Amino acid sequence: MSQAPTTDLLARARTWLAEDPDPQTRAELTALLAAAEGEPEAGERIAWSRLAERFSDRLQFGTAGLRGELGAGPMRMNRAVVIRAAAGLVAYVKAEQLGDLVVIGYDARHKSYDFARDTAAVVVGAGLRAALLPRALPTPVLAFAVRHLGAAAGVTVTASHNPPQDNGYKVYLGDGSQIVPPADAGIAAEIDAIVSLDQVPLADGGWEVLGDDVVEAYLDRAVTVVDPAGARDLDVVYTPMHGVGRDTLVAAFKQAGFPAPTVVAEQAEPDPDFPTVSFPNPEEPGAMDLAFRTAASVGPDIVIANDPDADRCAVAVADNGGWRMLRGDEVGALLGSALVAKRATGVFATTIVSSTLLGRIAAAAGLGYAETLTGFKWLSRAEGLRYGYEEALGYSVDPEGVRDKDGITAALLVAELAATLKQSGRTLTDLLDDLALEHGLHATDQLSVRVDDLALISAAMQRLRDQPPTLLAGLRVTRADDLTAGSAELPPTDGLRYYLTGSEVTAARIVVRPSGTEPKLKCYLEVVLPVATAADLADARARAAELLAAIKRDLAAAAGI
Repeated sequence: MSQAPTTDLLARARTWLAEDPDPQTRAELTALLAAAEGEPEAGERIAWSRLAERFSDRLQFGTAGLRGELGAGPMRMNRAVVIRAAAGLVAYVKAEQLGDLVVIGYDARHKSYDFARDTAAVVVGAGLRAALLPRALPTPVLAFAVRHLGAAAGVTVTASHNPPQDNGYKVYLGDGSQIVPPADAGIAAEIDAIVSLDQVPLADGGWEVLGDDVVEAYLDRAVTVVDPAGARDLDVVYTPMHGVGRDTLVAAFKQAGFPAPTVVAEQAEPDPDFPTVSFPNPEEPGAMDLAFRTAASVGPDIVIANDPDADRCAVAVADNGGWRMLRGDEVGALLGSALVAKRATGVFATTIVSSTLLGRIAAAAGLGYAETLTGFKWLSRAEGLRYGYEEALGYSVDPEGVRDKDGITAALLVAELAATLKQSGRTLTDLLDDLALEHGLHATDQLSVRVDDLALISAAMQRLRDQPPTLLAGLRVTRADDLTAGSAELPPTDGLRYYLTGSEVTAARIVVRPSGTEPKLKCYLEVVLPVATAADLADARARAAELLAAIKRDLAAAAGI
């Protein structure tokens, strides 16, 4: 390492250390600096490498806010980064004259409360009003509170379903939706303008801590998604996956008149270390094992899971003596069907990476339909939205109440649907069969590759652009869209979309994109097969599974992953 880069890195680290308000990250950085300075000039320099990782750049504030690993330095989530982000948000709110109240929520992750409190100190220090939620609560409670209280903006400190070493910072504006361009760029510019933390005034108190009335108001709204006279006979096993969903979901079930769910004991309490799962995401392999073990001993009708901040909802059904997690697209179709049965009006919407089945359900019901980019920051803005979902277990069944995904209200509507079917001796699986017979079998799958080096994702995307596939699983690629330029329907995004045809499929579609929140390349696959009779369903599902497996294999080869 040459002298100039070494001196510059040391200077940046020492400047950061002098400003760092957190004793824990100060101690971490002090030890790292000492280790780096003590390493020999030649050979492997581990401490220098770790120092460079933290100071090579900084976390970028965008439409997902901030999310990253906890630790010292501008490339980590820490109090100094959060104070800058909060100051940028406040400056934007004041410049745009959006109002004077910022509502702040947080989950039970490491440092979440500290980050929330720092945000409140910045807001009050800037002469605005700050209101903290009364305790660690689900993200949808915060999204609800922004509109309920008429706030100018809202912040929730959460990394959702990321690994335990991560945390994040999600921002809402006064309409209760997550930020999108140009607001994200405006806030980022205000953050960039902060030269030193010394210029950010921090109040020593003066913010409001809200009472339980805001939670009660959320629950009052949440239970309106089900019919007060609807079916309620349903046994549920539920896991909050070490997150903050339990108390709110159990209270919602009680207020709506459902029997209390059996909570998975090992995952009932909030725990930022998530000791029973590798990744606290119901979609990850093994994450639902304890729930299924509990279900095997209890024998419920369905299993429901929330992710740690309870904005997502997973559902599992009995299957061949065990339990099967429904795909997000399957739950999305079921909830759409339930709302059609309730004579919902308005627009149904999903994302370009989700199944096209919702569009067919909406068309058959005479409802509007829209597709957006991934994320509820886009879905919530679909004009006339009545229901929106994305395949990653996110559902908005009451967008007028919560303009974001909400795992609590989704669980209520799923429970009502399952209880209604149970009255007739039927199940959620039976309804999925009905939808396949009416609209064709829409089978989806995902190829998801987690990487340690983000350059591998860029390389895979570039390879697909330079050498686009023409044949996947024997299906011909008839159209390839590069989504970076955007269109009349969609803003620009880093993504590729392929349409395929073949003699045995009605339609097939693939979307490839980097994840916006995790170091993953994600490929979303769908094939649609015609089904003439119920007797043909098993064969159609088997053939669809074969096609999806072959597409994954061929696509992985084409992308070099």
